[in-house]
Amino acid sequence: MNNKVSYIIGGIFIAYLIFVAVVMVVYEPKPEDRSWEDRQAYNQQKVTELSFGTPETDIIQMLGRADFVEAKTAQDGLYKVLFYRTHHVKSDGKTTKDECTPLLFRDGLLVAWGENTFEQYLSLPIADNAVELDIDDSEKRPSTSSDL
Repeated sequence: MNNKVSYIIGGIFIAYLIFVAVVMVVYEPKPEDRSWEDRQAYNQQKVTELSFGTPETDIIQMLGRADFVEAKTAQDGLYKVLFYRTHHVKSDGKTTKDECTPLLFRDGLLVAWGENTFEQYLSLPIADNAVELDIDDSEKRPSTSSDL
């Protein structure tokens, strides 16, 4: 009887070790589930792999939720800036924009990233006939003064 119990306990222990090994090899945490140091290093590495024209949805899938987001409508399209933490400036427990790399999208496609990107975004004039996105059907429609 003691021999059977030893084999059962040994079998359960081996199964547990195999399970832990598989989880450690296969599991990849989402970027937002990582510590800030790990996420920062991950973002730094992934930003070096970016290419122009990458859809915003692909970037969010790769890097996770952005630390900051800004958006506006300009004369030639809808612009959005996603900020991802990529470097450490001050140990205050908060992520600030100066610790992030901005990624600029026009109409959902990556058009710029890096040091001067946010200044480029800020220099874009806001369109007079702002376009509003309807979340339900993603169709663009001009806004009117009655919408405001």
